Amino acid sequence: MKITSVECLILDRANPFVRVYTDEGITGIGECFRRQPQVIKTLVEHILTPALVGKDPLDNELRWRDMYRAGSASDMGGAVYCAIAGLDIALWDIKGKALGMPIHKLLGGKLKDKIRMYASSLRRDLSPSEEARRAASFVEQGFTGYKLHSAVPGEMDDPADQTIETVRAVRAAVGDNIDILVDVNGAFTTHHALEIGRALENLGVFHFEEPRPHFDLPGLATVADTLDIPIASGEMIYTHQQYRDLILQGHVDILQPDIVKVPGFTEFQKIAALASAFGKPITVHNTQPTISTVAHLHVCAVYANIPYAQEYNIEPLSIRDEWPILKEPLQVIDGYLKVPDGPGLGVEFDEDVVKRLAAA
Repeated sequence: MKITSVECLILDRANPFVRVYTDEGITGIGECFRRQPQVIKTLVEHILTPALVGKDPLDNELRWRDMYRAGSASDMGGAVYCAIAGLDIALWDIKGKALGMPIHKLLGGKLKDKIRMYASSLRRDLSPSEEARRAASFVEQGFTGYKLHSAVPGEMDDPADQTIETVRAVRAAVGDNIDILVDVNGAFTTHHALEIGRALENLGVFHFEEPRPHFDLPGLATVADTLDIPIASGEMIYTHQQYRDLILQGHVDILQPDIVKVPGFTEFQKIAALASAFGKPITVHNTQPTISTVAHLHVCAVYANIPYAQEYNIEPLSIRDEWPILKEPLQVIDGYLKVPDGPGLGVEFDEDVVKRLAAA
């Protein structure tokens, strides 16, 4: 089998997806991280595609290395990794389809048939009482965890921050048996992160995400070593080498790879093995609720060190809510998503919808 062509589709002007075609009629689909979709499209079609065409799509590790070299990923970093991620997911989709197996089978076999999800609120314009009402509404839908994004991104210890007030209101609204997760996207100094973290401990918060930016490993280590609340980080890094440093120098408790940022299944396997060697659990970062979520379902089903509820974006998204791009849209039932069992990713595009949104 050989790769014949590759295309990158930007759906509804914002969401980059890829398709990889082969000479045996098998097509793989994948999704890239959504930031700067035109940059991703350029990388996929002009830099990475020439490294793939004419080669065997089943040799996942070799194709990953081809893309890594073609994109000068070691020098160029972020966007190149995001482009590689979507293509790597598509290559694993091809492999599963060719072998008649779901990707979770290729990764070693699933431990779970369904994955518990937590509701991830990305709003930062809600008052504490509004966030509390929102959290309670998702608990009524069957979710057993709720993540709020607080603080003021890009600022430091901003006096407008209402993290504690909001968590207190949410806790009062949902009770003591619901997990609350707090993500501040690195907006606190180390000493203020310690102050906030102690208050979050008293409120029974499940994890405290990115109290310091990902690049401040000493700051993360100070917070993680001082507090009892688990410290989570990892959404802003890409390679297993960076995760090694996050573990050894950042001392974080929970790792957060995102499969459309770390370059696909191929690199995710290495991060999962590294996490297992150091006894670190994984809670994936995942804000894209279509192909990205499907890919995450496969890894979450396989690895024993992904034990907790996983992220599900509850914000409106056109390609899920208005014009569903999946032929069979994902359905959260009682707080769980079912792991697909079809070949490859186990899902397919609704081609009519994709064609319409690609032309938008």
